[in-house]
Amino acid sequence: MRWCLLALCLGLLASARADETVAVCSGYGCLTEASIRYTEGQLGSIRRMLFATVDAENERKTLANVIGLLYGWAGDQSDIHNDRGGNYADDNVAGKMDCIDHSTSTTRLLRLLENRGYLRWHRVLEPESRNFAGLIPVHWSAVIEELAAGEAARFVVDSWFVDNGFPAVILPLDEWKKGAGPDV
Repeated sequence: MRWCLLALCLGLLASARADETVAVCSGYGCLTEASIRYTEGQLGSIRRMLFATVDAENERKTLANVIGLLYGWAGDQSDIHNDRGGNYADDNVAGKMDCIDHSTSTTRLLRLLENRGYLRWHRVLEPESRNFAGLIPVHWSAVIEELAAGEAARFVVDSWFVDNGFPAVILPLDEWKKGAGPDV
């Protein structure tokens, strides 16, 4: 009887780290959502990549690639494989994503990593906007904050700039707010 109870407990413990599902937005303004399943094998490879980082800067570089991988796997399961950087290269296809879709979905992906303990040098914040004339939000992005920084060093993790599956653009929040980023 004890062995059965032990086997049951071990089984429950193993299933605690099972596949994860994340809702990924598309359609501009999060009009549609697809439930994306990430396998424990995929997440294990992500964990190994992030645990190999040696400092906050290296974690950000790795995180750019990780977000690209997560979006690529999401594109294998949904129409977001059609998404192209910016808003104008999509040609009105299913799966197109604007900055609201990207900032929401990237924040969800970052929270998945954070909740699993994969981020060691950063924490995930709420998305931020950069504004036209300081008043009207014209672009949104996911945001992370470096934990060990003396001052609050914040960075955008902006997947909107790139085609689906490519590494996200990570920039200091202050530079991004002034318009930094690839020209799409």
